[in-house]
Amino acid sequence: MKILITGATGFIGKNLIKRLLSEKHDLWAIIRPSSKLEQIDKKVKTYIFNDNVEDLIIFFNQEKFDGVIHLASLFLGQHTSKDIRGLIDSNILFATTILEVSVKTNTRWFINTGTFFQNYKNKKYSPVNLYSATKQAFEDIAKYYLDTTNINFVTIKLCDTFGPDDSRPKIFNLWSKISRTGEKFDMSPGKQIIDINFVENVIDGYMEMISLLSKDNKRKMNGQVFLIKSNQRMSLRKLALTFEKTLKCKLNINWGGREYRTREVMSPWKGDKSIPGWKPKITIEDGIRKTFTK
Repeated sequence: MKILITGATGFIGKNLIKRLLSEKHDLWAIIRPSSKLEQIDKKVKTYIFNDNVEDLIIFFNQEKFDGVIHLASLFLGQHTSKDIRGLIDSNILFATTILEVSVKTNTRWFINTGTFFQNYKNKKYSPVNLYSATKQAFEDIAKYYLDTTNINFVTIKLCDTFGPDDSRPKIFNLWSKISRTGEKFDMSPGKQIIDINFVENVIDGYMEMISLLSKDNKRKMNGQVFLIKSNQRMSLRKLALTFEKTLKCKLNINWGGREYRTREVMSPWKGDKSIPGWKPKITIEDGIRKTFTK
């Protein structure tokens, strides 16, 4: 298939591109002028979007994409007043523009990416932060297109992810560092339940969804939300023990050295359903080994 990807330079985007290329799909990445082209596989063709929507429509009409995978977003766990425009531009305006153009050019399907942070305290909708509020806002806007056009639109919600070559300051990367340096690391009391998935499991989920949408000629999946969730949810303290045991290392963690964050997620979202035909194949332990052992 011919597929357009947003967020191609991100951690999930780069891993998904590898898999899609291995299966011989024809890939385009839509990028900003400031994007780092060297981070994108040279087999992927790129379109530089400079906010000219009419040119983007012409491009979509020329290429006739089967589907769009929307991964791009601005993530901020906490925002300042100066961040509001960036969050809205990236997570609402840009996303809506891509969906609008997809609809106008008869693109068959659109995979949106949401977040567990839209469901604080396991409520149907309660945003943990402004970032997750903007993700929900785009889903609400998309409802108009779902009801009035032939696009087949689904959302995949993600929680935490990890894997090799991940440059983000995520928990496993921080633990890997202190396991080598021995430095003390202040953390919360550690009772929150963590949902974390190895990146290959996540990519399996997207690939399964692409396959399902390509066969869904009657749009039975339209508007549905699916989770990619771990089947090994555990407390942060137990996750640290699992990390230590797997890598035979010691983490100098000062549990309770810092307070829980405002609106700390103590239990991940339990609603919505998993992608049909998908389940995680790689355990957290095997994922840790694949990521941190050479």
